[in-house]
Amino acid sequence: MSKFIATRAIRGAHAAVKMADDMLQDALKKLGPDTPIVFKDKIGGDSAFHLPTIWGLLGIKVQKLGELKPVVEYAKGLLPPVPGENMWLPYLGETLDAGAATLYAFETIEGIRFAKGEQPEKKNGFEYNGPINDAQMRAWGIKLVDGRMSGFAALVGCAKSTEVAVKIVRELQSKGQLVFICSNRNGRNVADQLREANVEMGYDTFIVPFGSDIVSAIYALGFATRAALSFGGIEPGDARRIMLYNKFRCFAFVLALGPITDMEYAAAAGAINYGFPAFADTVIPNILPTGITKFEHVVSMPFDDIPGKDDLEKAERLVQRCIELRGIKLKIAKVPIPVAFGAAFEGEVVRKADLACEFGGKGGMCFEWLRMKKLDEVEDGKITVVGPDMDSFAVGSKNPLGIVVDVAGRKMQKDFESVLERQIHHMMNGAEGVSHQGQRDITWIRIHKNAAAKGLKLRHLGDILHTCLKNDFGAIVDKVQVTVYSDPAKVKELFEQARAVYRERNARMAGLSDEAVDTFYSCTLCQSFAPTHVCVINPERVGLCGAYSWLDCRAAFEMKPAGPNQPVPKGKVINEKTGEWEGVNQFIHEHSQKKLTRFTIYSLMDAPLTTCGCCECVMAVIPEANGVMVVSRDDYGMTPCGMTFTTLMSTVGGGLQTPGMMGHGKTYVISKKFIPVEGGIKRLVWMSKNLKEELAEELKAACEREGVPDLMDKVADGSQVTTVEQLLPFLEQKGHPAPSMDSIIG
Repeated sequence: MSKFIATRAIRGAHAAVKMADDMLQDALKKLGPDTPIVFKDKIGGDSAFHLPTIWGLLGIKVQKLGELKPVVEYAKGLLPPVPGENMWLPYLGETLDAGAATLYAFETIEGIRFAKGEQPEKKNGFEYNGPINDAQMRAWGIKLVDGRMSGFAALVGCAKSTEVAVKIVRELQSKGQLVFICSNRNGRNVADQLREANVEMGYDTFIVPFGSDIVSAIYALGFATRAALSFGGIEPGDARRIMLYNKFRCFAFVLALGPITDMEYAAAAGAINYGFPAFADTVIPNILPTGITKFEHVVSMPFDDIPGKDDLEKAERLVQRCIELRGIKLKIAKVPIPVAFGAAFEGEVVRKADLACEFGGKGGMCFEWLRMKKLDEVEDGKITVVGPDMDSFAVGSKNPLGIVVDVAGRKMQKDFESVLERQIHHMMNGAEGVSHQGQRDITWIRIHKNAAAKGLKLRHLGDILHTCLKNDFGAIVDKVQVTVYSDPAKVKELFEQARAVYRERNARMAGLSDEAVDTFYSCTLCQSFAPTHVCVINPERVGLCGAYSWLDCRAAFEMKPAGPNQPVPKGKVINEKTGEWEGVNQFIHEHSQKKLTRFTIYSLMDAPLTTCGCCECVMAVIPEANGVMVVSRDDYGMTPCGMTFTTLMSTVGGGLQTPGMMGHGKTYVISKKFIPVEGGIKRLVWMSKNLKEELAEELKAACEREGVPDLMDKVADGSQVTTVEQLLPFLEQKGHPAPSMDSIIG
């Protein structure tokens, strides 16, 4: 252990705890102990995990100012004396304690700031994000568990220049890292530098500016704590398991840019408790022995000493070294295009003012068609553009586009066409400056001016698909050939051909039922975060994340036989009505660390599917209404059961089996196998407004199929009802069938 670092960190911890204590005493006098504390981000999204670091590590639920007093006292008790001038000891334990005290102090300070209405922070005309809300944390969950998102980097301070800041952030994005920003150097930080370069920040771009001072770094540790609680099924107060979970499952690190303050050393010591190493672009002592972190603890990489022809190359190598030292295994393919590529760009929005050109969307024509061919019919790597290219389109113009992808492989099957075709969305969105929405004949692609200026052409869309399909699906795809059509006449001709194929596929999939197969498929991707969770995916129900269908899983097994999608033989029928089979029970028992003994496919009340943090929706019984509600993760409002989505998730997530509550994918609501034991869609009494609107046509068809064509008019949503007291008269007035059905709880 470095005495220099230990001294600075311990001194910083003393300062942080004193600051928290002074602020708390003042706030108690001015606001009173009963003043509520709720963490919310700038868009109003909240957290059901209270002050998550305090709750997770100490098991203390803080909802009011007065409840912070024991936290501050505990932090004081952790503070070791500042090392004396002539005293030398192995300071590791003391420094880690000081780091933990700093985290409790920081979260106390932010809690007080929220109580005073000072958070999320607004400064110099810019509003910082504040903490990450629970819905967003879970929205990122599937990317974290399947490797598209490799972890997070906390950027502290300010880079050498604006250009270097942008380069560091882009390199991190291209490697699938979430980028968290906090602290400053002389009032200036990385967020300020990105604003100067017109780099968009926010959830969509994976760049989250927490706040302007080092105290806001607590939001990164709070995020990590909630991941352990939500995905890992760890109980609040189990600090050791939370820290071990993050050490081995959450690949995060701190990168300090510029001179480091005492309080930043203290914050870094707090991060090391979680197994997160700290890197610096200045000269500081190294702490290389392993132990608390998986590899090195503290590494100094003075920026000017990094080999490179210029600052941008040095910035690239700085990030690469951080990735290596944290032991992050990247799954990002090197795509031969003139812009950066990685999962971090998937949510990037290309606004009209920044538009070079677009294809499809409202009033436009754009389609994607992937088709299986014989091996001798496909020339691997051949990319052809038929029609005008990017430089021929007027700025901001809308143009027709068709993308035809021909694939061939010895193990390729006709049923895999639609599976691979759906992956085009993720692949395209991985390119910086490319926004992709929709699929099939409702595709909408937008290209940013900056991407066009860097030389992005239509053939590069083919390069993306060729590289990604070969890298991600090489087990079944041997050859890929892409033709991009921009000639209007040709697009129109092929558009109709593609539509005929889509209709044929729909008919084939619609005829696939649970009864028609003797094997379901598992998905255990989320076990990297929720160790006891097992998704069992059947033809008539997608995985709870909404991303994996039965066909997807079958294809995935073909591609990777030892992967997370395994066949689940149904075996002998135990109960056909509830959907219980011996083979399924045996599989979930073996793959849930023997935590589960039985599972039913068709019941909400009797041994339902377990839930992890990646689910698109949560369903819960409302006993008073004799029905169920379905809440979307995109719904931030209150629900009739008295809980928001985030609170519901904290109750049911982490691989738990909870009768009466269950996570599921959006499209499960319209399935023929939607809780048939409990009465199916007729039990639906309330659902999130956004979900009701998104699935309007499908819900109408499902209701007609079940003989209740006007049911959706009788189902309440958040714009009409938010409490059970409001719900009951609404259902009575509308004549909803659920209240008169047999009791849902038996």
